[in-house]
Amino acid sequence: MTVSPLPRRGAALAGRDRQGRTLRVAQHRESSRVVLSIWQDDTCLATVRLAPEDVARLVAELSRTLLSDAREVPARRTG
Repeated sequence: MTVSPLPRRGAALAGRDRQGRTLRVAQHRESSRVVLSIWQDDTCLATVRLAPEDVARLVAELSRTLLSDAREVPARRTG
């Protein structure tokens, strides 16, 4: 089995729930796509190829979700 190298344009983010799990984000300019892939150690488990407008929607949804979670956390009292 051949393992794909880490993306030149993109990032690899470590998962917090399982040792060796990463999310790779790679830009593929030749196809105008961004590829998200889930890896367990050296094995690719799944990929999703996104068009630029899909990436914008994903970022907006991630931001909305993060902000809604922040609003639900009660403020800490000081003093």
